[in-house]
Amino acid sequence: MTSQPRSILTYCCTLLATLLALLGLWYGLGREQPLPDPQLANGKLQCASYSPFDHDQSPFNKPLNIRRERVEADVALLAQRFNCLRTYSVTGLEYLPDIARRHGIKLMIGAWVSRAPKATRKEIELLVKTANAHPDVVTAVIVGNEALLRREITAKRLSALIREVKSRVSQPVTYADVWEFWLRHPEMAPAVDFITIHLLPYWEDDPTGIDGALTEVKQVHEKFERLYAPKPIFVGETGWPSEGRQREDALPSRVNEARFIRGVIDMAEQNGWQYNLIEAFDQPWKRISEGTVGGYWGLFDAYRADKGVLAGPVSNLPLWRNWLGVSALLLAAGLLLGGLPRARRNAWALPLLAGIAAGSSALWAQQMTLDSRHAGEWLWNGALLTLNLLVAARALLQLNPPAAGWRAQLAAWLETRANWWLLAAGLAGAWLMLALVFDPRYRSFPTFALLLPALTFLRWPAHGPRDELGLLAVLIALGLPVMLWQETLSNAQALGWGAVSLLLLIALWRCRRPALQQRA
Repeated sequence: MTSQPRSILTYCCTLLATLLALLGLWYGLGREQPLPDPQLANGKLQCASYSPFDHDQSPFNKPLNIRRERVEADVALLAQRFNCLRTYSVTGLEYLPDIARRHGIKLMIGAWVSRAPKATRKEIELLVKTANAHPDVVTAVIVGNEALLRREITAKRLSALIREVKSRVSQPVTYADVWEFWLRHPEMAPAVDFITIHLLPYWEDDPTGIDGALTEVKQVHEKFERLYAPKPIFVGETGWPSEGRQREDALPSRVNEARFIRGVIDMAEQNGWQYNLIEAFDQPWKRISEGTVGGYWGLFDAYRADKGVLAGPVSNLPLWRNWLGVSALLLAAGLLLGGLPRARRNAWALPLLAGIAAGSSALWAQQMTLDSRHAGEWLWNGALLTLNLLVAARALLQLNPPAAGWRAQLAAWLETRANWWLLAAGLAGAWLMLALVFDPRYRSFPTFALLLPALTFLRWPAHGPRDELGLLAVLIALGLPVMLWQETLSNAQALGWGAVSLLLLIALWRCRRPALQQRA
C-alpha cells in the first residue's frame, strides 16, 4: 500500500471529482425545469381519457374487479382539473354517471367494439342504456375506439352499428380513430355526428419530435376542418409519453410531455378546438402490448400522484436524489472492494472505475424499474444487473490486485469464471440486438445493461470459446447497421446502444485469441 502524499492527494481529488460527476449526472436528469402554464378561459381543462384501473389491475383481469372506491376518488380528483371524462367501455362502470353528477363533471362514454360479436353487442346495449338513463351527464357516445386500426371490424359493419346507436339515443354519436384511418375510410364520415381524431405524433409511422409535434397537430386539425366542414372536429386523444424508448427524434420524457400537453391546450384555447387529453392516469398494464412507453401517458402516475405535467415546474426524474444515493452506495462498495491503490498509477484509476461502475449500474437499475412488467422480465433485467456487478468487481480487482485475504480469493474466483461472464455478455448483446432488429417498436434500448461489460472486457480480456464468441460478434455486427437504419441517426438512444454494441463486438472478437496471446 502506498503512503506517498501525492498518491493520496490524487486518490482524494479523483474521488471528489467522481462524486461531483455522479451528482451532476443525477441532478441533470432530475432538475426541475420551468415551463409556462397553459392559459385557460374558464379555469378548467376540457376532457381527459379515464380508465378505472389501479396500478396493479388491467382490463384483462377475470373477473373484472373495478373498485367503486377507486372510481369515487379518481373522479373527485379529476373534477378539480377537468370538465369532462372520456371512457372506452361501459362494462363495470354502470355507476360512473351518478358519481360524475355529484362532482359536476360530464362524460363521453364509449362502447368497446371488437372482433367478438357477442361482447360488442353487450357493450352496445349497455352504452345505449347508460346514455338514455343519464342524458344530463352523458354528452356524447363513442361507438368503437381504433377498431379499424386494429382490423377488428369492417367500415361497413362499424357504420351500421353507429347508425343503430344514433337511432336509439339523443346524444351526438361518433367513432374514434387515428387520423389517417379517417382518410383511409371516407365512408365513415357520413355515419357520425362529429369526427373524432387521435393526434399522437410519437406513435406516427413517421414519428415527429417534440419540436415539430405541435405544428403537426395544427396542420392535421386544419386539414380535417377543410375536409369535413361543417361537421365538428374533436381531438379524441392527444398526448405524449413521459417514459420509454425514443422513436427517431421523438423522445419520451416528463418535460416533453408537459411541453406538448401545455402547447396543445394553448392552441386549443386560441383556436376554439375541442380536445381530450390521453390520459388521466398512467396505465402499467399497457406496457404488455405497447412496451415501456405504453404505461406512461398519464397526467398523474399509476398511484395518482401529480406528475407536474399540467402546471408548474416539471422534472424528468423527481426521485433523482434517491438514485444519487444508490450510486453513492455502489461507489462506496466499489472502493471498499478495490482497496487502496498499491501503485501510484492506480490512485486516479480506482475511484474513476468505481464511479463508472456505480453510475452505469444505477442507470440500468433505474431503467429496469420502468421496463420490468412481470417476473420473467424482472429476472432477465436483474440478471443483467448482476452481470454488471460481477464484471465491475473483476475489473476493480484486476486494476488493483490484492496480495492476500478474502479479496485475493474473490479475485481468483472471478477470474476463473470470467469466460462465463464474457459469454453471457455476448449472448445478451446478440439477443438484444436481434430483438431490436426484428421486433423494435416496443423494446427499450439496453445501453446501460452492457456498457460496463463492453468497457471492462476491452481493457481486461477473458479467454472464451473461439467459434461461439466469433458468431456472437458477427450477429451483433450484422444487426448494428440494420438497427441504426431503422431507427435513423436522429435517435440518440439508438446511437448510444450502437456505440456500446460496437465496443462489445470488438471485445468479443479480441477475446477469441488464445489466452497466451492475450497475455502477450
